[in-house]
Amino acid sequence: MSTLNPILAGSAQSVEAYQQVIEQTSQAVVQWLKQPEMYQGKSVDELRERISLEFNEQGLGNQAAIDRAIEYFLKDSLSVHHPQCVAHLHCPSLVISQAAEVLINATNQSMDSWDQSPSATIIEMKLIEWLRARVGYPAGDAGVFTSGGTQSNLMGLMLARDAFFARQGHSIQQDGLPGDIRKYKVLCSENAHFSVQKNMALMGLGYRSVTLVKTDEFARMDVSDLKAKIAQAQANGEQIMAIVATAGTTDAGAIDPLRDIAGIAAEHQIWLHVDAAWGGALLLSEQYRDYLDGLELVDSVTLDFHKQFFQTISCGAFLLKDARHYELMRYQAAYLNSEFDEEHGVPNLVSKSLQTTRRFDALKLWMGLE
Repeated sequence: MSTLNPILAGSAQSVEAYQQVIEQTSQAVVQWLKQPEMYQGKSVDELRERISLEFNEQGLGNQAAIDRAIEYFLKDSLSVHHPQCVAHLHCPSLVISQAAEVLINATNQSMDSWDQSPSATIIEMKLIEWLRARVGYPAGDAGVFTSGGTQSNLMGLMLARDAFFARQGHSIQQDGLPGDIRKYKVLCSENAHFSVQKNMALMGLGYRSVTLVKTDEFARMDVSDLKAKIAQAQANGEQIMAIVATAGTTDAGAIDPLRDIAGIAAEHQIWLHVDAAWGGALLLSEQYRDYLDGLELVDSVTLDFHKQFFQTISCGAFLLKDARHYELMRYQAAYLNSEFDEEHGVPNLVSKSLQTTRRFDALKLWMGLE
C-alpha cells in the first residue's frame, strides 16, 4: 500500500491520514466560504490553459494533491452559497447536508444490496414511506432515491410505456419495442422539462413521440388543449402511453392543474406522471400545500431534494403509486437480490432502481429533516 495515499481502512496509518486530509480540506472550505466577493469567473480558454493533469507513478502526496485542488478547483468554483448567486435552480446546501456527505463518503455504503448497506437500506425505505404519506399515496415503500429529476422522469416514462404495452399483452422487457412505434405518444405541456423529449429518445421512441400541449396565461398546461390533443391523437389512430404534468416549471415555477389532468388521465386510462422536481418542496408547506392538490391521484412522481429541499447534489427520488408496476423492471441477480433473500424478508432496492451501485444520498434528507 502506498505511503503517499493509503486506502481508508482500519489501520492506524489510514485513519491518521484521513483525519489530516479532512481537517485540511475543511479549513480550505471555511476560508473559501468567508470570501465576501462573488466569484467573477474566468473564460473557458483561461481555465483550459490553467488546469493541467499531474499524473505519475510516484504521485504528489495527499498535501500536494489537496493544494492543487484548492488552487485549480476551489478558487475557480461558483459560489452557490453567495446571496448574489441566483442563476439556475442551483441551491445553497444545508450545513447538515455537508455533514451527511462526510458520513456517506467515509462509510461508502452501496444501496444495491442489504448486506452492503444494512442500516442505510432501512433508512431509505422509511424515508420513501414518509414521502409517500406526504404525497397521499397508500402505505408502502414503492419508490427509490435517484440522481435527480431526469432519472426519475425516465423511470416514470419507462414504467408508463411498459405498463401500456403489458395491457396489450406485449412485454417490452422480454421482446423490446413493437413495430410501428410512431403511433405511440406522450403528452406534456410546452413548458415541461426537456428531459421528457430526451428520455423518449433514450427509450427508442424519439422526440416526435412527444406531443406538446399549449399553456394558459399562467404558464400552466391548458386543460382544454389537453382534451383536444387526446381527441386529435385518437382520430389519427395514435395511442397515448402517458401524460407528464409539471409541478414547478423551470422558467416560471408554474404548477399544472393536477386534479383536472388526473381526471382526464383516469377517464382515458392513461398513465399520469408528475415532474415535481422543483415544486415538490411544497409538500412541507402548510400555507402552499394546496398547490399540489391532486398529486395523490397520479401514477408516479419525481422529487428533487437538491433544489428547494436545499440538499447537496445529487439527491432525488422517484415514487410509484402501485408497487405491482415494479415487476415490469424486475431483474434478479443471485449475488444481490436472490429469491431466497426476498422470501425471508431481506429488502431489495436494486430492483426498484435503474442503478446498481448507488450512493446513500437518502442520509442527507433524513438528517436535514431531523
